[in-house]
Amino acid sequence: MAEDKAETQAFTPGPGYRQFKGRDEFPSNILHGTLACAIWIGSMHFNVSVLLFSFLFLPFSKFLLVVGVLLIFVVLPIDHNSKFGLRLARYICQHMSSYFPATLHVEDINDFHPDRAYVLGYAPHSVLPIGVVTLAERTGFMPLPKLKCLTSSPVFYTPFLRHIWTWLGASPATRKNFCSLLEAGYTCIVVPGGVQETFLMRHDSEVAFIKSRRGFVRIAIEKGCPLVPVFAFGQ
Repeated sequence: MAEDKAETQAFTPGPGYRQFKGRDEFPSNILHGTLACAIWIGSMHFNVSVLLFSFLFLPFSKFLLVVGVLLIFVVLPIDHNSKFGLRLARYICQHMSSYFPATLHVEDINDFHPDRAYVLGYAPHSVLPIGVVTLAERTGFMPLPKLKCLTSSPVFYTPFLRHIWTWLGASPATRKNFCSLLEAGYTCIVVPGGVQETFLMRHDSEVAFIKSRRGFVRIAIEKGCPLVPVFAFGQ
């Protein structure tokens, strides 16, 4: 029997194709890259370490004091326009883009208009959707001045982490908040697979858990926002 062979067609970049390499755009080193990663995700470990150390080595009254201080940071108002916070967010995004390193391929950058809201469907989530930093407003690769990344709501009840991620451009992943942001003209990055996708990871293949997570598509249609597929290879 003759065997049918599928023909592969090489991708030919169009005039609007753009490639952004984090290591070329933001020269960095191992010290800055490690520090940026530690600030971005280290808050989770810091909270656990402080609570564990306080519980094991401090008197119970001091342990309660530590818990009280952490609770204050849970409700402490966040200044979204803090100069320190925005500088810190740019530092994290730029050095993380260089550290991993991350490369962003945009098929046609001319299709994006700064005065319009889009829904970027990002997959897969993996342990952490690290590639999102290339799309972030603080990185500046995309010509979109208003960008938010929808993140699991518990993040915004975690001391220190809620401040850092808010400055990075994260926002709670609730339907109400999603719709409000689109109506306000914000482009939203949605990672539909979420944490559940973490348990489907395989070493030799890329797994996207989106079959039952199509609500973001419905919202994009309802709000009249173009839906842009984003896939992260090698995450």
